[in-house]
Amino acid sequence: MRRAITPTGRERKLEEESFIVSRTDPTGKITYANRVFMEISGYPERDLIGVQHNLIRHPDMPRGVFHFLWEELAAGREFLGFVKNLCSNGDHYWVFASVNPEYDPDKTTRGYYSVRRRPPDSAIAAIDPIYREMLRIEQGCSSKKQAPKESLNYLQELLSGKGVSYEQFVLDLYLA
Repeated sequence: MRRAITPTGRERKLEEESFIVSRTDPTGKITYANRVFMEISGYPERDLIGVQHNLIRHPDMPRGVFHFLWEELAAGREFLGFVKNLCSNGDHYWVFASVNPEYDPDKTTRGYYSVRRRPPDSAIAAIDPIYREMLRIEQGCSSKKQAPKESLNYLQELLSGKGVSYEQFVLDLYLA
């Protein structure tokens, strides 16, 4: 059982030139974590390998974002997005994540690999209020199962109103 970690509100920032790299099996258990991942998250390798990647999920992250991530991966597409992660001591760090399916030669999913880098502060300033609203929607939903879909609907309607796809939205924020 995973121990409860209380968020501190303190942010750690990934170095500009650093990349976090990890791999998981098809169920989301970590099979590889690079040193940068271990250093910023505060977990040694022995506490990461074989553990669900959601070990670092920050409670401020709306489940709708992860619902969308898994929809994209199930369709064989790359997921790009901003993620707030929780460190072992309760601090947090933001990343711009690229998550991709990895296939065996017979085209079955071997697992997933992710490369994460430091996002611009302006992107976090733009995405954080959207995530807070998604989280509010999830917390107010009467059905826990339906909550991620409801918050994802909010995000999709917001972007549709702006006339932009999700992928273009996050890329614009990252490149701004």
